[in-house]
Amino acid sequence: MPAQIIDGTRIAQEIRKEVGEQAEELKRTKGITPGLAFILVGENPASQTYVRMKGKACQELGFYSVTETMPGEISEEALLEKIKEFNREPKIHGILVQLPLPKLIREQKVIEAIDPSKDVDGFHPYNVGRLVTGHETLKPCTPAGIQELLLRSGNDPSGKHIVVVGRSNIVGKPVANILLQKKAGANAVVTVAHTGAGDISRFTKTADIVIAAMGKPGFLTGEMLKSGAVVIDVGTNRVNDPSAKNGYRIVGDVDFASASKVAKAITPVPGGVGPMTIAMLLKNTLEAAKNLAS
Repeated sequence: MPAQIIDGTRIAQEIRKEVGEQAEELKRTKGITPGLAFILVGENPASQTYVRMKGKACQELGFYSVTETMPGEISEEALLEKIKEFNREPKIHGILVQLPLPKLIREQKVIEAIDPSKDVDGFHPYNVGRLVTGHETLKPCTPAGIQELLLRSGNDPSGKHIVVVGRSNIVGKPVANILLQKKAGANAVVTVAHTGAGDISRFTKTADIVIAAMGKPGFLTGEMLKSGAVVIDVGTNRVNDPSAKNGYRIVGDVDFASASKVAKAITPVPGGVGPMTIAMLLKNTLEAAKNLAS
């Protein structure tokens, strides 16, 4: 039987619809419109595209949003001052500083400057600590989206052995922490595998669910999986393809052709995890607005 394709585009649209309805309710009952501030430093084309996409998503849901574009040579002090302004602005419930930042600006210093209650990326140490200890908090968007993909596709992680391949602070570590909590929608047995493991297939072959987030195109193949595994591919890699219009194509960290023959369910790239990130950003902004209204 062919693998179930977990349609992230469809699931993200479901979440956006729910968030939009709740935002309308918040506006109607409390007079509050969720507000999100984007800070874009420099002229990185990919960052500009991401911020435009996020701004458009806010507009579609009736959110208030503002984009502050700052030159690449701006001082760290000036950037921190702008963040403080948004921290004080009552119309803003979420602040997102688009990464990466210029080399002379300390990324962690910038993250720590954001009010934790407005940290819709979920990167502030305060929110990371609450996540690890199992308390309610604003969760990082991509890991939270992975959890939603599993649940809404009928693949509840409870009691399952999950292997996360990758240990980044953005995906690997937080998704492991989300899914091992003793809570509904989680409660999994989680192994984090990485380059120090040597033969990673020793772990992936035992997994009920594999989350591939190592940034290596086509790394995870079908022969590295247990039959009937669920595969979540977080990778977004650009590889050369002369036959493509742009001369390249986007592929994941999973070799889809071989993995889909072994897996019970799998996310495509594109159209899997990617659309979930913006959906969860909108959900976090709504939650931040509700929290600040209570």
